[in-house]
Amino acid sequence: VQLQASGGGLVQAGGSLRLSCAASGRLASARAMGWFRQAPGKEREFVAAINWSGTTTWYDDSVKGRFTISRDNAKNTVYLQMNSLKPEDTAVYYCAAAAATWSRASIENIDWSYWGQGTQVTVSS
Repeated sequence: VQLQASGGGLVQAGGSLRLSCAASGRLASARAMGWFRQAPGKEREFVAAINWSGTTTWYDDSVKGRFTISRDNAKNTVYLQMNSLKPEDTAVYYCAAAAATWSRASIENIDWSYWGQGTQVTVSS
């Protein structure tokens, strides 16, 4: 599975961005997908995830109510709509795909096996 993230950029606080992650390869649309981020000097952290069918989503508390994850399986693409951006959202954002296909696993049991290259999001104050 190959993942290509795009859509990052520079935005002022309070603004919006939409990230995209195009997936290709074996059963890409049958896998849970997630977004993670890593700020300078910090460890990578979970942001949001969506199950393979798009019926279940998970969010970190820091982004709930501001970010929305969605997917279009016909296009093998996952999106992260980010609204009300804050300077602390500044990071490199990575998309990831789960190892399992058609899984009902909860978020804590997902094995993230495939990673994209990352896209930079910078929020100025």
